[in-house]
Amino acid sequence: MLTDVAAHHSGDGIVPTLAELVALRAVAQGRRAAKRGRHGVSGHALSPMRGRGMEYAESREYTIGDDARHIDWRLTARSGRPHTKLFQAERERLTLIVADTTPALYFGTRVRFKSVQAARAGAIAAWAAVRDGDRLAALRGSNKEAPVPPASGPRGALRVLDALVRWYSAPPTDDAGLVFALEHAERLLRPGSRLIVLADPTSIAAIDTRRWTGLAAHHEIVVLLLTDPLERDPPKAALPFMAGDHRVELDLAAAAQRQRWRNEFVVPLDAALDVLPSRGVRVHGLSTDAASEAWLPLLGRVQPQVA
Repeated sequence: MLTDVAAHHSGDGIVPTLAELVALRAVAQGRRAAKRGRHGVSGHALSPMRGRGMEYAESREYTIGDDARHIDWRLTARSGRPHTKLFQAERERLTLIVADTTPALYFGTRVRFKSVQAARAGAIAAWAAVRDGDRLAALRGSNKEAPVPPASGPRGALRVLDALVRWYSAPPTDDAGLVFALEHAERLLRPGSRLIVLADPTSIAAIDTRRWTGLAAHHEIVVLLLTDPLERDPPKAALPFMAGDHRVELDLAAAAQRQRWRNEFVVPLDAALDVLPSRGVRVHGLSTDAASEAWLPLLGRVQPQVA
């Protein structure tokens, strides 16, 4: 039985539906917009100082105390008088959703598949971006499919939601992995962006922790780890599984087999929950039976560090 407020719009828990992702807008936007420590879309104060999230606005004559690095050399040459460039806060931040599409996500024993929970969490992130006035983009690990390009407002969100439904309905045949996806993401991000990563814990284990440190130095990073109760706490019993066309039985009452299970599922999750915060990354384990918006309070609490 689905317990969250959008349950009546949900699918079967195996394949995400556009209707259920659209319905999550009310959940994501029911909170006050998080304070982001930057100006809104109007009333920008011009400044000769350039920092994270700043874009060129205009030039004026140079005055004592202006930063010489921001001299407008072209206008200075044309006018014969020194001019300096003025900058203002960018009107829109970029929220980029990176979707892990490893086959391990297309599985679940409680309420919904991990893949469906990933799609729902991505929808929450998309609607939160609309709430906060961000441009929104999304990508997955593929060298064949282009990212969903940045766009603002509900139209931008719907493009991302449509992609999430496609990506999480079945394992894509061209999945190139989360490492590839993050490499692509780094080329799209601008300083001050928000990066939301939807991932299986085993995919996170393949990422060099130094990459997270570099990303968190310039961006707000949130990693959502998709889990299932069976992975975290399997019964001490023999469990049947299907591997392709073959039935496989694992005896999880046996200590050795149980330890192998733990190494496969529990250890990567615990490692990510322990290590990522020390790298400046906000991380949340999101179970298939949890409310899809349970992680939402992570947004906007701390500004990313700037190197």
